[in-house]
Amino acid sequence: MRFATLVGPNKKTYFVRVEGDAAVPIAKAYERPGLDPFRDLVESGKNPKKAKAIAKAFPLKGAKFKPAITAPQKLIAIGLNYRKHAAETGMQIPKAPMSWCKYTSSLIGHGETIKYRPTDSTKIDYEVELAFVIGRRAKDVAEKDALKYVFGYTCCNDVTARDHQFAEGQFGRAKSFDTFSPLGPFIVTADEIPDPQTLQLATRLNGQTMQNENTADMIFGCAELIAYLSRFMTLEPGDVVSTGTPSGVGVARKPPVYMKDGDVVELDIERVGVLKNPVKAV
Repeated sequence: MRFATLVGPNKKTYFVRVEGDAAVPIAKAYERPGLDPFRDLVESGKNPKKAKAIAKAFPLKGAKFKPAITAPQKLIAIGLNYRKHAAETGMQIPKAPMSWCKYTSSLIGHGETIKYRPTDSTKIDYEVELAFVIGRRAKDVAEKDALKYVFGYTCCNDVTARDHQFAEGQFGRAKSFDTFSPLGPFIVTADEIPDPQTLQLATRLNGQTMQNENTADMIFGCAELIAYLSRFMTLEPGDVVSTGTPSGVGVARKPPVYMKDGDVVELDIERVGVLKNPVKAV
């Protein structure tokens, strides 16, 4: 089953359940941290798969997408989590997951525009990442049980201003410029992806394949990430964890390849979907 956040014909934004070619609104979408409609549904005891419609269904075709999760309490990113990516950057395999938070103000949806000011940065890189959405509160979860806490999977582009990233040694700001976290288009429920470590994922920049790898190359799989993170922080319904990018990033190419004004970037994750965004200098 698929879910998304869409703008309806009445110009209101809804968290929707996809039924065939129709979008069924099941909650109003918010845009403030801590007030995400998915979390509201879960914490009120409602099953998103069975929740009643709160407005008339509308056609999926032609609808405007917003971030699949509009206002997660936490948007956690994982770094250096693919073996071949570590090799291409000349870095050692980490002994534990590297994590930081991307700010939720950076979120945009499928089809929305990645924007940057050339006076701020001209080294804007793409990163295809499998992301998972937490479905119920998770604390001190055992790895063997961890995937039971996943509601579903989606695509995340961990857009990065490389010059800012390397200049200050911390990743949060360089990866959290406004529009630097495209997320979507859909959340595909976990029952449709029983093993997230078998998915092919790719990035296409203006139609040219730049990244093409399998999640089997992850150093720390989704279950291990949940077990590790939940030792230190409670994962809440609607929290998003973006699991790292594979080899082929622009900064590691010779010469480097960065996104620029007029480009179109597509992330393609097997069984999850294609997230497509134009790029614009402003």
